[in-house]
Amino acid sequence: MRKSHPVRRAVLATAATVSGIVLLLSLKPASDPGSDEAAGGAPPAAESVQGGARPVGDGTVTGDAAQTQYGAVQVRLTVSGGKITKAEAVQAPKGGQSDQITSNAVPRLNQAVVRAQGADIDAVSGATYTSNGYKESLQSAIDKARASAPADTGNGAGGGDDAAQAQTVTGDVAQTQYGPVQVRITVSGGKITKAEAVQAPKGGQSDQITSNAVPKLNQAAVQAGTADIDAVSGATYTSEGYKESLQSALDKAGG
Repeated sequence: MRKSHPVRRAVLATAATVSGIVLLLSLKPASDPGSDEAAGGAPPAAESVQGGARPVGDGTVTGDAAQTQYGAVQVRLTVSGGKITKAEAVQAPKGGQSDQITSNAVPRLNQAVVRAQGADIDAVSGATYTSNGYKESLQSAIDKARASAPADTGNGAGGGDDAAQAQTVTGDVAQTQYGPVQVRITVSGGKITKAEAVQAPKGGQSDQITSNAVPKLNQAAVQAGTADIDAVSGATYTSEGYKESLQSALDKAGG
């Protein structure tokens, strides 16, 4: 029986080992496990507005005023191309120490909104109440912007044009001798279909005057379709403030 030469056995063993290493290397992934984006594409782009499953309508929209321990906070947004391009506080606590807190906090909050594209922003240190009120009014503005977004009419159903054009707009706050007045309108097909006062004088005798005057003013706005409505007798200041805020809302809605 022929004996195998020791050198030959060593050569064969070395060759087998090299072949095994080559086979293992050929099975190694071509990219690092952390480079999945390179193989599978870039991650999905962030939505233009936080929680933006529903699109937002372009234009300027003002959120409801949020009452805080130190005063009202109200935010106005400018939306273009489905993105928030500007945020500003049309109302914020003022007087005494509040002036300094507001001047420090509000610009930061405005910038944070544009960066975050939503109401998920951090409170400014030392301005907790103002920050919380700001975020509350901001969310209200975002909700209104979404509500005013054109409806999807691609289902082929007739009569969808008016629904697509419907929008809800809130006018600027009008300050009166007895308190602020602010009007929100819903416009569809170029007509005011609904008017309501989201702010009106309150407390003491103002409660009775407001409860009597505001429903009449709301009805008059829908009937007239403009801000050219008569003042309610006995509620001159409230009526004038209402008409001022109503005109602001109409301007924002495009007349």
